Amino acid sequence: MHLCWLLPCVLGFPLLWTDLAAAGDSSTEMIKQPVGSHWRVKRGWVWNQFFVPEEVNASLHIGRLRSDLDNGNNSFQYKLWGDGAGSLFTIDNRTGDIYTIQKLDREERSLYTLRAQVIDTSTGRAVEPESEFVIRVSDINDNEPKFLDEPYEAIVPEMSPEGTFVIQVTASDDDDPTSGNNARLLYSLLQGQAYFSVEPTTGVIRISSKTDRELQDEYWVIIQAKDMIGQPGALSGTTSVLIKLSDINDNKPIFKESFYRLTVSESAPTGTSIGKIMAYDNDIGENAEMNYSIEEDDSKTFDIITDDETQEGIVILKKKVDFEHQSYYGIRAKVRNRHVDEELLIHHADASTTFIKVQVEDDDEPPVFLLPTYIFEILEGNPLGAFVGTVSATDPDQRKSPVRYSITRSKEFTISDNGTIIVTSPLDREVNAWYNLSVTATERYNIQQISSVPVYVQVLNVNDHAPEFSEYYETYVCENAASGQVIQTISAVDRDESIEDHHFYFILSAEDTNNSSFTIRDNQDNTATISTNRSGFSLQEEPVFSITILIADNGTPSLTSTNTLTIYVCDCDDRGSTQTCGDRKLMLFLGLRFIFLMLALRQQRKQPLFPEKGEDFGENIFRYDDEGGGEEDTEAFDIAALRSTAVMRAGKARRTTSAEIRSLYRQSLQVGPDSALFRKFILEKLEEANNDPGAPPFDSLQTYAFEGLGSSAGSLSSLGSADTDQDENFDYLNELGPRFKRLACMFGSAVQSNN
Repeated sequence: MHLCWLLPCVLGFPLLWTDLAAAGDSSTEMIKQPVGSHWRVKRGWVWNQFFVPEEVNASLHIGRLRSDLDNGNNSFQYKLWGDGAGSLFTIDNRTGDIYTIQKLDREERSLYTLRAQVIDTSTGRAVEPESEFVIRVSDINDNEPKFLDEPYEAIVPEMSPEGTFVIQVTASDDDDPTSGNNARLLYSLLQGQAYFSVEPTTGVIRISSKTDRELQDEYWVIIQAKDMIGQPGALSGTTSVLIKLSDINDNKPIFKESFYRLTVSESAPTGTSIGKIMAYDNDIGENAEMNYSIEEDDSKTFDIITDDETQEGIVILKKKVDFEHQSYYGIRAKVRNRHVDEELLIHHADASTTFIKVQVEDDDEPPVFLLPTYIFEILEGNPLGAFVGTVSATDPDQRKSPVRYSITRSKEFTISDNGTIIVTSPLDREVNAWYNLSVTATERYNIQQISSVPVYVQVLNVNDHAPEFSEYYETYVCENAASGQVIQTISAVDRDESIEDHHFYFILSAEDTNNSSFTIRDNQDNTATISTNRSGFSLQEEPVFSITILIADNGTPSLTSTNTLTIYVCDCDDRGSTQTCGDRKLMLFLGLRFIFLMLALRQQRKQPLFPEKGEDFGENIFRYDDEGGGEEDTEAFDIAALRSTAVMRAGKARRTTSAEIRSLYRQSLQVGPDSALFRKFILEKLEEANNDPGAPPFDSLQTYAFEGLGSSAGSLSSLGSADTDQDENFDYLNELGPRFKRLACMFGSAVQSNN
């Protein structure tokens, strides 16, 4: 037995037929084979399949199943299983006819696999084995083309040549591309034909003619896609494409106005903006950026800069203007784009220009000096009222107001109404070599109009200062110094200013030239060296030497100064080390204390000397050669020296205190306990006291060179001498050099305060 798929089915011979829908193809030929074999279809038809067109109404008869054992007595029952059985497909269980329950859509499903079987109702058993078959849904053109990537937008430069690619649009069709021409599309242009075209099969849009962004900057193009290659009955879909034109620099900037009128005040400072000009460019963005410049301006008075925000040209003042000098200016300006491609230079060959007239407005201006600065020279030492120089200022305005002058904060100079500067105080170049003055000019008609000018006065040098030692020299010579030994190098300074370099000449004074102890050699480099002129020196006999050095400068006229160089003799070892000189400052201190002691005794001569001794003084002179224990130390007394010396009380001219100090100045520098000079000094003081009728007749003079412990003499300080004679003058201390400067100040102040 065999199950037949037939329309119709011949009894006794199981047959296989395709469905009626597919049987419409006249080229399909059915081949009949004996029972036990399959019916096959030529040209690839599968024997067990049905073809059903999609979108056909429900209850469509697809085909019929028939068993060759079915004798029509209704004892057989046909059953259906598989894809869509019962929902999409149904079978008449008595006749085996297969029907659709609802419409089929190929785009949802194009193939269904089902199984069929014949059951004997009387026995409930299958009459034949289960058989499988397929139902294929054939395509119809029921889907229109669709553009999936819309909306479309494209940008293309303006003035692009014909054929320039713009964009490609693509549509899709859900129909079966293998079923005829249902999915074969054809593109066409519904809108935009004047400037664009589309390729029919690819959907590529191209430029068909040149476009100008300045005329129209964007276009809406409508593209249609049709299936079935556009044949009648084809379905279609459309889409819109926005095509924008990008700008190219094909337009040059052009001035809106061919003539501009601007004004500027003559008091306006340089850099002032006096007005704006404007050019217009049809391009946009970077292509519209422009630069303004001056094309014609013989005076070079103005300039133009570009405002990058507004693309305006700003006219600025490059130089000060003067109404009295020129009341108006005529200039020509031009404008060009900043960025121009080489292939577009043809559009920018001639730059646009405009003419600008600038009117200068008159203002009341302050006086103007003939020179921006004045420099005058005058010799120092000129008398008061001496002429320095003349300044001059005028009113630049048409009314020419008179001007008066003044000098700000100056005690050395004054200025007359005609601008002449004269000296009002002595000028000293060494005090001030330059004076920086400010001369003010004020209009008489309008005192608010003021201007000033710097005036520099240089005080020229006159050689009025002699050269002098550049420093204070402390010079030493060893007792064992050899002849020709250099003991000091000296130099000089001059407070005068010299056009050429200073040059100094060094020589010894006439009296010191004959002194065979020292010589001087001029090194011709503004220094000189002091050398010994003999061998051997004695600290005890001549502890101090003073030589006078003359220093001359090269000024006109040449000036010469006299300078004293003090040379101290030192006790040196074999290697020439000045150990004794290292203690010289201590010696000096002790010597000065001794001088102050003598001054105090002299100032207090009207008072009893040593009142603690009363009337018990004997004719003794106590001499201390070293520092002992004060009055308790009696072993240091040595009277032999005084007894061996005959002291004459002959009349002798009494010297003043000032003469005494001057005579002791150099001696005191090396005074000490073992000094012969100190011993001589004591004897001189003793002789003066004996010959002084105003001094009390003391029989004893105690002299303390060094104050020891337990001394009953009390303080030997000169600080208590303020109540001494009021007629003493200490001005001579100023003549003793820098060592006595502080002493001069102390005593001078005391005398002045007492007076």
